[in-house]
Amino acid sequence: METYNEMLKEEIKDFRELGHRFLKKEVSVGDFKGKSGGMGVYAQRGGEKFMIRLRTNSGVLLLKHLKLTLSFVERYGVENLHLTTRQAIQLHNLGIDDVCDIMEEAIDHNLYTRGGGGNFPRNVSLSVLSGVEKNEAFDVTDFALEVGKYLMGQITQYKLPRKLKIAFSSSDKDDANATLNDLGFMATVVDGKPYFQLFIAGGLGGNPAPSLHYDKLIETKDILYHVEAMTQLFMAEGDYKNKAKARTRYIPRRMGVEPFFECYEKHLKEVKEKLNLDVNIPVVLSTTLNNYSHKLQETDCLIAQRQDNLYTVVVHPINGQLPAKNFKDIVEFLDKNKNTEARLSMNESMLIRNLTEEQAKELLEMTKEIRMMNKVQQSVSCIGVPTCQMGIEQSQKLLVSILDYLKENKIGEEYLPSIHISGCQNSCSRHQINEIGFAGGKKKVGDAIEDVFDLYVGGIFSREKTELGEKIGTIVMREIPKFIGDLANKLNEENIPFRKFLTEKKEEFLEIAKPYLV
Repeated sequence: METYNEMLKEEIKDFRELGHRFLKKEVSVGDFKGKSGGMGVYAQRGGEKFMIRLRTNSGVLLLKHLKLTLSFVERYGVENLHLTTRQAIQLHNLGIDDVCDIMEEAIDHNLYTRGGGGNFPRNVSLSVLSGVEKNEAFDVTDFALEVGKYLMGQITQYKLPRKLKIAFSSSDKDDANATLNDLGFMATVVDGKPYFQLFIAGGLGGNPAPSLHYDKLIETKDILYHVEAMTQLFMAEGDYKNKAKARTRYIPRRMGVEPFFECYEKHLKEVKEKLNLDVNIPVVLSTTLNNYSHKLQETDCLIAQRQDNLYTVVVHPINGQLPAKNFKDIVEFLDKNKNTEARLSMNESMLIRNLTEEQAKELLEMTKEIRMMNKVQQSVSCIGVPTCQMGIEQSQKLLVSILDYLKENKIGEEYLPSIHISGCQNSCSRHQINEIGFAGGKKKVGDAIEDVFDLYVGGIFSREKTELGEKIGTIVMREIPKFIGDLANKLNEENIPFRKFLTEKKEEFLEIAKPYLV
């Protein structure tokens, strides 16, 4: 590992020089991004400040890494940490030397940014409640971490057409979106033995597609063979010429599904013949009790674990922007209560697990000023404009406007779902597979170019059913809060959650949306 770390540090020397040339306008935005993404760094809009993505493995936050991150936050005056939808932490508004110094110091503590962007395997996503969720098959945490460790060891050797996303879900609920990734593992139990169901070649963004179901059960010891087989297939068959089609989901479209699976089997066979990648991770099947003695009532912020009398608190700051002061409070709480642990979700939340009743009460009180309380308040927004260079619209501003409108007009929020907002069509918020999603753009309405968002509804993901949301139409940004208010009023009147309303009374939903569509 020491040799590997030194190699990564050598890359940082060249990258630092490139960054200074970029600031002097000697390097184009495109050329800089081509290198910086693979380092886990992006230039922010305007090209003077930078973002760094700390690759917190599968969202599992080690206390030593949290303390290190806190030291960066305090040293460089970071106001907010952005909790991402791929279970990582982003620090914004940094100088080029700041990000390079952070990278170097983080490597010394085995915290990496390499492959945080660009054409590399991304952070392996993981069900955030794996290990504590009721009715899960088994804890898949160690499997996700093992894959992350393996990929980091190979990451400088791969030359992928584009990014590769891998997921591990511990139950059929598919919290990690295994059914929507390039490679997804879902825990299952058959005849009392643990296995993984496998899903291949899915993804969101342009021309999205759910993953294809590989119809053979995977033994838990064999996961790395499948990771390497999918990687080798992607390098062999992926489109290196057309970036817009350089994702695994385009390969079965070009080949056909059956030839694609045959190709996958061929690569899998070759990998098994050449490499010894068996993993030896003991599996204990999860146990859910028939009766529990939890005293605290579950809410959208408090989850009763499958371990009796233990709880998980969900800390979801608005827009996933966790203020530095509150981050410090949480780190100190974790340091004081060593029985607890923190993980990041795919919905911009930090979950603190294994809390006793008293610890849960203390943490709920400590975080009450920043913790969003219900599903719509816990909506998800990408970073968007004015930070993201790719962004078209102000996704975070839209979410604030929606919540402000609901509050100012005293509209009940009980039946609204979490809303997922992307500032462009890249689906960083996964707007395409949630109950309500928006994707930003520009459109000429009358004589003016307006800020608009496409509306998607009805997306769903689980082992049983994964379907993309339906695009209903486009709404001018300033009209969206009132539209959501009208919808909330109707749900309150009908006393019905949005999913059920959409399923049973879709025509009534369309009548609400129709006046707002342009």
